[in-house]
Amino acid sequence: MALKLMGGATFCSLLLCVVAISLFHITCAEDPYKFFNWNVTYGDIYPLGVRQRGILINGQFPGPDIHSVTNDNLIINVFNSLDEPFLLSWNGIQQRRNSFEDGVSGTTCPIPAGKNFTYILQVKDQIGSFYYFPSLAFHKAAGGFGGIRILSRPRIPVPFPDPAGDYTLLIGDWYKSNHTTLKAHLDQGKKLPIPDGILINGRGPNGASFNVEQGKTYRLRISNVGLEHSLNFRIQNHKLKLVEVEGTHTLQTTYSSLDVHVGQSYSVLVTADQPAQDYYIVASTRFTSKVITTTGVLRYSNSAGPISGPPPGGPTIQIDWSLSQARSIRTNLTASGPRPNPQGSYHYGLINTTKTIIVSSSAGQVNGKQRYAINSVSYVAPDTPLKLADYFQISNVFRVGSISERPTGGGIYIDTSVLQADYRSFVEIVFQNDEVIVQSYHLDGYSFFVVGMDGGQWTPASRKQYNLRDAVSRCTTQVYPKSWTAIYVALDNVGIWNLRSEFWARQYLGQQFYLRVYTASTSIRDEFPIPKNARLCGKASGRHTRPL
Repeated sequence: MALKLMGGATFCSLLLCVVAISLFHITCAEDPYKFFNWNVTYGDIYPLGVRQRGILINGQFPGPDIHSVTNDNLIINVFNSLDEPFLLSWNGIQQRRNSFEDGVSGTTCPIPAGKNFTYILQVKDQIGSFYYFPSLAFHKAAGGFGGIRILSRPRIPVPFPDPAGDYTLLIGDWYKSNHTTLKAHLDQGKKLPIPDGILINGRGPNGASFNVEQGKTYRLRISNVGLEHSLNFRIQNHKLKLVEVEGTHTLQTTYSSLDVHVGQSYSVLVTADQPAQDYYIVASTRFTSKVITTTGVLRYSNSAGPISGPPPGGPTIQIDWSLSQARSIRTNLTASGPRPNPQGSYHYGLINTTKTIIVSSSAGQVNGKQRYAINSVSYVAPDTPLKLADYFQISNVFRVGSISERPTGGGIYIDTSVLQADYRSFVEIVFQNDEVIVQSYHLDGYSFFVVGMDGGQWTPASRKQYNLRDAVSRCTTQVYPKSWTAIYVALDNVGIWNLRSEFWARQYLGQQFYLRVYTASTSIRDEFPIPKNARLCGKASGRHTRPL
């Protein structure tokens, strides 16, 4: 049943377009449609030299890139050929007015084994570099991830010349054990061991290579799709000019290496301005007692010889170095974003916040098993997605306010944690990290301004050091050990949205909650109705969406 990737106006494409138009009130005439048919299977992979059971998409590990343009409608038919339920989520795609399609357990029913589901996404008012990944069980440890790039519309100027090439680099830590073994380890209440290695585009040391021509400049879209570790990225004898972070054009600062925390995405420009030979591409762990390193190859087309010398070293445990780099990443206020108005035309620093939410993580034992929590609540998923329970007004699935807006200081307990905030409110969220590890948090459905980060405890006086002019807008932020990070977010996207740790074992064992952005309005100007093809499961089984 799984079809090949289609780009032409075949019968199936036309049929899907008709279905897509019927599912949502979105404009086919104005915004292009792109169609993808993906078959998700298990297959043998050997990224670190041993056979593993990987998750492939159309036979590929990692999966195929999605290339799109601002406002494109993406029709992605996913056929699940695994022997267990499966979901894909779209890290950084905002799903405007449409949290039903977010692809996490709180919003979307799993695709049963042997069945398919067609995601209907619009990359509305977005540009930049993102990725997709499998969100259920511990599938992310087996693959199933791939890059997403959203190009600017032709009439919108980009603040740098077109590069000679555009490469996706998916970096991340990796285990030799199958994902089922790792999941069983967590289910038994144990912590995961140290990863066995790092991959670049699904390959181990020197397995990934990228061809360049001398004198030309290339764009590298780097995403940390790993399970836990922050990684430092660098290229032997070459500089990295940062130009975009998760949909925001940045000041074009040049770095010798770049920290990419788990879940984050960056675009850099690299000019092939060195003598013609091969050079190391390096990714290595940060803030770990044992540094794990992998390499790829930057290969000049007129290379006169192989790589020479050792791989360049990078920072290891220096927190201050990383903090200084993070603070140096700023928005290019004069560049256009997805629209022709400059990115600095939205003066977020002049808006009064309506609420402050303080998020604090903790780790501990519950019933003799390892769990992780936010504000003392360790999230457990119900059998009915929260969004469906909300839409159909099904009781006893979740309770608004089941998590506090501030740390309670109490012990960890298990609940389905949902926090409510009002539509169109402007909220300050403070991530307070009292643990001794670097954390990484992601908020679905939104891009937020990272206004401040520093060591110690956050207090209202910490606002004096906020960047209220050109803070970078992104969807994933790091929080350093015994430190805090503050963000501002305009809650302009109705729905139920996942706020989670990007450390996947912590997410799996409860370090997440859902933010219900609520309005009493039922207008489609505020939120799309349930997709007609939505799968219904749990207590929503047997109900109806809308007539096809």
